[in-house]
Amino acid sequence: MTVPEAGKRAGGAGSLPVLAAVAAGGGLGAAARYAAALHWPTPAGGFPWTTLWVNTAGCAVIGLFMVVITEELTVHRLVRPFFGTGVLGGFTTFSTYAVDLQQLFHTGRTRTALAYLAATPLVALTAVWLTATATRRALHLVRPTTPSTPGPDDPVEEETRHVRHEKS
Repeated sequence: MTVPEAGKRAGGAGSLPVLAAVAAGGGLGAAARYAAALHWPTPAGGFPWTTLWVNTAGCAVIGLFMVVITEELTVHRLVRPFFGTGVLGGFTTFSTYAVDLQQLFHTGRTRTALAYLAATPLVALTAVWLTATATRRALHLVRPTTPSTPGPDDPVEEETRHVRHEKS
């Protein structure tokens, strides 16, 4: 992160495409989250499974996405703000998580609220880690391997040349 010089504003015209990408992606992600909440509503007094699974799924996709775009592919500079910050940021919902917690505490379901409080970040971070790890392993399996050709600085090659030279 860089700090702008005194008297200069951060951003400028170059940041407008990034802002637009984040906004467009955020709208799509939030719409998908809202659709999930409509399709799988949490009953009054029930456990907020939809929010938990939306956050878990979003974090799993973040793990996959970040490995692919930072370690495997070169992508357009707006892909990460659009999909990572926008779509997945709008889809995952820690604000709804906070409201769910408030409602659980308010209705006297303290044990459930505490379990949800602990489970959500644990499950979300585990999803990121597992998916990132699985993605790296899968990419390693499908990446073509080429046998290395020893060069002049290779110690084994150097020793072999030395032995060959002594025998001649």
